Amino acid sequence: MEETQAQREERVASSTLELFFDLVFVFGFTQITGVVTHDETAVGLLHGVLVFGVLWWAWGAYAWLTNAVPVDETLPRLVVLAATAAMLVTALAVPTAWQDGGHEGGVAFALGYLVVMLLHTLLFVVAGENPETTRRAILRLAPTNIAAALLLVVAGAADGGAQLTLWVAALAVTYAGPYLTGVTGFTVHPTHLVERHGLIVIVALGESVVAIGAGGDIDVDGGLAGVALAAMVVIVGLWWAYFDHDAAASEEALVAATGPERARMARDVYSYLHIPLVLGIVLSAVGIHDALVHPGEPLDALVAGALAGGVALFLAGLLAIRLRAGRLRPTPAAWTALAVALVMTVAGAHVDAAVAVGVLAVTVASLAIAERQRPPVVESTA
Repeated sequence: MEETQAQREERVASSTLELFFDLVFVFGFTQITGVVTHDETAVGLLHGVLVFGVLWWAWGAYAWLTNAVPVDETLPRLVVLAATAAMLVTALAVPTAWQDGGHEGGVAFALGYLVVMLLHTLLFVVAGENPETTRRAILRLAPTNIAAALLLVVAGAADGGAQLTLWVAALAVTYAGPYLTGVTGFTVHPTHLVERHGLIVIVALGESVVAIGAGGDIDVDGGLAGVALAAMVVIVGLWWAYFDHDAAASEEALVAATGPERARMARDVYSYLHIPLVLGIVLSAVGIHDALVHPGEPLDALVAGALAGGVALFLAGLLAIRLRAGRLRPTPAAWTALAVALVMTVAGAHVDAAVAVGVLAVTVASLAIAERQRPPVVESTA
């Protein structure tokens, strides 16, 4: 039975199929952490960030898709399940996506992604809400999505500088697409889209919790337990900072927006400005992992930068969302926390890992409590 508009507006909760789809990305984020942990160099970090850019776009594409397509019907369900299988191949290939010589890993990574994007376009065309406008919108965007995936296939068979150039070109084409073609014609249901992005933040935070328990063969003593608890405070503080005020305020701004502006705000706040939030969490997990292995020693400079830089990225993303959505003012506490995290990206390599994690824990916990006691001022919409 075809879903009515009234039913569509009432469907605000994420489906179990969407949550199942997210499990692949839990695995993918864990794979990125593993890649950077096993290659703690600037090149390894760059590779991890570029892989994240591909995974994020695939996840976001389907968040918009399921926002406009009722996935309880048979065809959409089968397509999303097929995309889940293809995305699993991509996630499995993450550790070998950058190998020189034998290129099977890079090609498998890209072909899985290509299938995901082709299925995304197909389902939008045949089952998207408001068919005429939705078809025009997705057919404007599809060329950049598919071209970028094809560039990644070519990159999978390339080496060295050519491979890196193709990856960068693919991501540049991908992320420029919605600004070059616009997002007019895409229908946005705010509550569902907000919930989907809140869930992926939870997924990423969960991956950081996994990093606490993935320190390898280590003996748990009082000192190690203290570092683990401090790392947990960092994770909880980031969760608190996002969900206490910002998630609800962003949703209010999206609900208040109308017409094409709603789609533009959804693009900016969720597809783009949530990148530093989720990427920041993933990078912090790299530092948390190493801090648990060597709590009494300074972290490598790059790992310390990932740990504190990830927190800084998250906080900067929150500030950018507040500025774009216009509902909450950035507070002195938020700016101070960002400044401390930025300082620790350098200073963290000159103190024991336990101290670096402790400073970040105090910073984010203080921010959460400060804004809890004195919420950010809500901007007038009059």
